[in-house]
Amino acid sequence: MSAPSTVIETDVVIVGAGPTGLYGAYYAGFRGLSTVVVDVLPQAGGQVMALYPEKQIRDVAALPSIRGRDFVANLVEQADTYEPTYLLGRQAVTLEHVDGSPVLTLDDGTVLRAGAVVITAGIGTPTPRALGTGDEWVGSGLSYFVVDPSQHADQDVVIVGGGDSALDWADALATIARSVTLVHRRAAFRGHAATLDRVRSGPTAIHTDTEVVALHGDATTKVLQKVTLQAKDGTETVVACDHVIAALGFISDLGPLREWGVELLGRSIAVDRSGRTNLPRVYAAGDVTDYDGKVKLMSVGFGEVATAMNHVAVDLDPDLVLFPGHSTDGA
Repeated sequence: MSAPSTVIETDVVIVGAGPTGLYGAYYAGFRGLSTVVVDVLPQAGGQVMALYPEKQIRDVAALPSIRGRDFVANLVEQADTYEPTYLLGRQAVTLEHVDGSPVLTLDDGTVLRAGAVVITAGIGTPTPRALGTGDEWVGSGLSYFVVDPSQHADQDVVIVGGGDSALDWADALATIARSVTLVHRRAAFRGHAATLDRVRSGPTAIHTDTEVVALHGDATTKVLQKVTLQAKDGTETVVACDHVIAALGFISDLGPLREWGVELLGRSIAVDRSGRTNLPRVYAAGDVTDYDGKVKLMSVGFGEVATAMNHVAVDLDPDLVLFPGHSTDGA
């Protein structure tokens, strides 16, 4: 007999914990709304954390330059002012309406009964490009991005990839890990030249025209011990390895959201200037949306999600006014 589903009631569910979703969580709290934030990734921050946490972000107002990881940490701290509930590492699978209110079901069976839903899913559900070997090590000796760099302290780490994410992690872990080996199947890297220069001038061992072909370790304890690399000429090299980070990028699509009944414009959700979709009490904001004149920038997403949340607040309580005042007006 299956266990009963967990049911959570909340004013608003935000689908997507990227920068737009995190600012939406703050703004929902500012409007007095209880909030649940759902994301398929195991950490908040969306593609900023998944793809370029060590890169400098320079296109957000009042922040001349800030590292992606710190930017996300600030957004989380701001949102946490109003104590949203985070359901991370879970995917929103179905959306239906019960008595006019949206109900979301997650892939673990959790049911979210909400006054409104705001979709801030960015470029969609990210699926990492597979390494092609060692799938049995996912979750122990193999991962597709770094949640916490300190977890790799004093480890032998093999990083696979040739783009910005691979170079960023090789650069960031060089002073933390016992050793870093960077493996790329081509001769030329696609990542930022300055980062590549730092990696090349540091202690990282670089193998180009090479692929990881096997992972070896204790299958019982799931302790990885070494990996086999194979160059294009067939030469094999075995290197010590506690963890493989396959930074091969992500393939994104809208996933189950396509079946929810929201009007789509290609791979984006159609919204009006208030952020409303064609479904009752379902809004969207950020890069997942499209309309005439749309510009897909984080700064634009922040304005869109603030607008959407103000409309949500009035939808849920018609006695409220749309303009909430300024945050400086409060204590």
